[in-house]
Amino acid sequence: MATLGIITCQILELEFAHLLVNDPEVSAVNILDDEFSKELSETLSRRTKVRSKPIASIAEYTSTASDGLEIVIRVMKVGLHSVIKDLRSGVRQAAIEMEPYVDAILLGYGLCGNALKDYDELLPPSVVPVLLPMDGDHPVDDCVGLLIGGRENYYEEQCRVAGTMFINSGFSRHWATILHKGRGAEKLDLAMMKRLMASYERSLLLPTPVASEQDLASGIHEFNRIYGLRTEVRPGTLDILEKAWSSAKQLVRHGHTFP
Repeated sequence: MATLGIITCQILELEFAHLLVNDPEVSAVNILDDEFSKELSETLSRRTKVRSKPIASIAEYTSTASDGLEIVIRVMKVGLHSVIKDLRSGVRQAAIEMEPYVDAILLGYGLCGNALKDYDELLPPSVVPVLLPMDGDHPVDDCVGLLIGGRENYYEEQCRVAGTMFINSGFSRHWATILHKGRGAEKLDLAMMKRLMASYERSLLLPTPVASEQDLASGIHEFNRIYGLRTEVRPGTLDILEKAWSSAKQLVRHGHTFP
């Protein structure tokens, strides 16, 4: 039996649900049960026969006798990236809490404004390895870079239209919270946000297998109306995330028996 830990933002909850649902090696999923994991838990319960168990704390996790891959996953609050030190300290603390129970940790993040530039130093080198999705020979920049297929594609679209809001599945569902800087139900100052968004021209949808063009367009209909943005589309991809997932499994597979 091997155990892989996952720490991810709400932005990528559906992408990780997709990986877990479609991987026959996964035998059990243990989800830290809080307000941020609700969407992931509900998605898994609807789409998979894999045993999904809510746990009140990471310390509640106990492994089974299964020969498959067990998952311990924590979903972090969206919007932590708005304060770099908050994102780094939050992910580091989550990794410290998870480390005693897993064989490796995969971060569902990018560099996120260099908040995680030393991601492999979140834990001492004597404990479990920490992985970040890679864009070739360097870590992926952020969730947009992850789902648009890397830095070159990201830069190409920014050069095409500098005022671009990139729309992945997470942004389409959580945009209001993100614009509140993750502070929950505080009232959005529309006048200030409209000034900040004045140079933006378009929403670029990045449909993937977890969110269709229609899903994304529906999720940001009100966002586009408020800020006067047009909609364009570029196909997204899960390739970088799937490669990170494969690398993480390969790492924990060493010395274990799951297929």
